[in-house]
Amino acid sequence: MKTKLTKYQNRHIEHIKNMTAKAIHQYQMIENGDKVLAAVSGGKDSLVMLEALAAFIRYKRVNFSLEAIHIDVKDVGYLVDHDFLKNHADQLGIKIHFKTIEAGIENRGKKAPCFVCSWHRRKTLFEFAKSNGFRKLALGHHLDDAVETLLINMAYHGHISSLPGKLKMFDGAMFLIRPLILLTDKDTKEYANIRKFPQLKRPCPYEDITKRTTSRKLIEQLETIHPKAKFNLFQAMKNIDREYLP
Repeated sequence: MKTKLTKYQNRHIEHIKNMTAKAIHQYQMIENGDKVLAAVSGGKDSLVMLEALAAFIRYKRVNFSLEAIHIDVKDVGYLVDHDFLKNHADQLGIKIHFKTIEAGIENRGKKAPCFVCSWHRRKTLFEFAKSNGFRKLALGHHLDDAVETLLINMAYHGHISSLPGKLKMFDGAMFLIRPLILLTDKDTKEYANIRKFPQLKRPCPYEDITKRTTSRKLIEQLETIHPKAKFNLFQAMKNIDREYLP
């Protein structure tokens, strides 16, 4: 028996759907006839994205097809509930594919484990999407991820770049899209709590030792100075006054 939701919870679910639809239209992420592949890690963000995309299909504003994929990385150590992912996708009417790879974490040299794992996962996603006719690959990054990436790239690499809502790949043969780009980590956490999404069976052992964690803490410090610091950093990427830059 389903638990009856409060007015606030229903409003929040609608907020997620509306902001996802807004992002899709604002960045022109999905067009009629597109085949979209959603990368589902099993974490809250990718699950929220999958539900939001399934809801967007029901709007019938854009005619597109949607499938999902989950990639297991054997030598990383995190573990998800495959049965839950399969049942959840089935309930949404979405076909989900499962792939298993090894990232060679033990032989990574000086490279960060998250970089190595991400590279192999992304390579597998591209190969699967290309061989199965998917032109759009949907990733579950949100606004917080974009701001964290901005600070990482500025501080560690000396250039201003982040996670665009839509990114052309392979001369336009494929596009990365991020339907949650206008939503925050707080938004997706609240949605996951409302929907009672399960935690990972075993979290990634490397998740607390990344540059992203350091960047996240810096943003939290900036928010103690100005509550809207995170949103202003996001907006700053759209408001670049080159005349006042070196």
